[in-house]
Amino acid sequence: MKHYIYLAALGTALSLASCSDFLDQTNSYQASEDAFFDTNDAVNQATAPLYNYVWNTFNGKFYYSVGDGRSNNLTARWSDYIYPYTNFTENSLSPGLEDAWGAFYSVVAQSNNTINNIADKCGPAVTEEAKIQGIAEARFMRGLAYWYIGSIWGKGIIYTDTKKQMNNSVVPAHRQTDVIEFAIRDLEYAAANLSKTQANPGRVTCYSAYGLLSRIYLSMAGLTTSGVYDGSNIATDFNRGQRNPYYLDLSAKAALKCIEGPYRLLDNYGDLFAVSTWNNNAESVFQLQWLAGSTDAVGWGATNSISAFFSWSTMVGETNWGNATYASYDMVRTYDPADRIRRHYTICTVGETYPDLNTKNGGYVYNVTETGYDNKCNVKKHTIGKLDDNGQSYQQSSGVNTYMMRLAEVYLNLAEAILGNNASTSDDVALTYFNKVRARAGMKALKSIDYSAIHYERRVELAYEGQYWYDLLRRSYYKQQEVVGYLNAQDRNCGYEWDESEACQYAKTSEGTGVATATTAHLLLPMSDVDLARNPRLNEAPVTWEFDAREVSHDELFK
Repeated sequence: MKHYIYLAALGTALSLASCSDFLDQTNSYQASEDAFFDTNDAVNQATAPLYNYVWNTFNGKFYYSVGDGRSNNLTARWSDYIYPYTNFTENSLSPGLEDAWGAFYSVVAQSNNTINNIADKCGPAVTEEAKIQGIAEARFMRGLAYWYIGSIWGKGIIYTDTKKQMNNSVVPAHRQTDVIEFAIRDLEYAAANLSKTQANPGRVTCYSAYGLLSRIYLSMAGLTTSGVYDGSNIATDFNRGQRNPYYLDLSAKAALKCIEGPYRLLDNYGDLFAVSTWNNNAESVFQLQWLAGSTDAVGWGATNSISAFFSWSTMVGETNWGNATYASYDMVRTYDPADRIRRHYTICTVGETYPDLNTKNGGYVYNVTETGYDNKCNVKKHTIGKLDDNGQSYQQSSGVNTYMMRLAEVYLNLAEAILGNNASTSDDVALTYFNKVRARAGMKALKSIDYSAIHYERRVELAYEGQYWYDLLRRSYYKQQEVVGYLNAQDRNCGYEWDESEACQYAKTSEGTGVATATTAHLLLPMSDVDLARNPRLNEAPVTWEFDAREVSHDELFK
């Protein structure tokens, strides 16, 4: 019984942590921490909140505000947690910055606590295998959080002991490459030590870690010049047009290791976003694990509220704040006219039918069941219906998990890594996996692929799954001016309406307003003024993190 009491107390602390100082861990791990780790099951339970509570304020809005809003997949002219990022007008006061920084450092802080408590406070009945598994899960989460921190802000505070850091929290940040390297080492440890099978549905495995490494090695390939990172090979020419072949090779190897795992593409793209087949399906490499049920029943902090921000009417969601949050015209016109399957399940267009919505009245036809939707395309991917439709959608609690990585992304990571610094590739392995993603979408196989082909697939396959901005960032590490030019060429905030004479079936009707000109400075986000007030040294030049010897050799990791 004490284990469940402990977990409930911990969950409450975690749900509050990201709203306060990122080092404020009051009451966390105080519920009989000296006696808690007395069985293998207790260790397993201790890592459970790392799958939800700590990510809560990132998941609620920032996941898509930056991942899709900043990259102009979304138009939301009146939502202050999106439009500053879309318009390049954000500043240190912008909503979301403090929440995201706090969420990522809640992940770091609680992962550190978990790691150190498992190492120091386990009873004699806890096996070494259980300890290593628990530590590897926590390092998986910490590594992913640091990748976000390094990517978004270009620097971050690295630390491994939360209690010690609380006594010395006013410190400068560390360099971006050190933050990304720290993330890589955490995930390499996880890949080497996590089990191949899940202890419970949704738990990460070694294959999950390999999958994330395939993504993060691509980041490091752009941030370094050649060879393994040693602090002296940091790229300084962001328009050099070349990436580090060492990390491109590691990315391909990591992707192939992930592909060896139990995952497979679902046969139907739409099943990825159907309530009955969404959670922990065969394609999911890693999802945040949210509790199902009303917030009155399960409390705040462990439920998924994303649907509330995309559902556009009382007919399609229990909470419907998404009427004015819809696909950008740039996103609408991006779709190949043949790419009807992915478009149907991702954005709503005039006349498309959705049997899973408004089920008691026979389904929902966009702009027919309700009119007035011919001048926008609302987002279907996160709109799953009401309680009457699926038995689990409550207000701000959809009961579905958040995709953090799917196997389709791993396939595209592999293709990108193999393409490497070449203009195009006809490599059999790259084409095999790249075309699997296209085939599922009903698209013709390609005989050769280049960056533009990969760019298209990533954008439409993973739209509104919080990834596109990070794809652009990765490109900016070695083709910076190209990316800045691309951002300024997008039609941001422009109006459009249904027009069947257009290839994309929509025509532009007005220019966007309130959009600033993107510059290289906009490739990073500012620190929140709240966090700067707590730690003014964040304004200082980043410093070096001194790494110990590598725990896991790449030869061992990919033998």
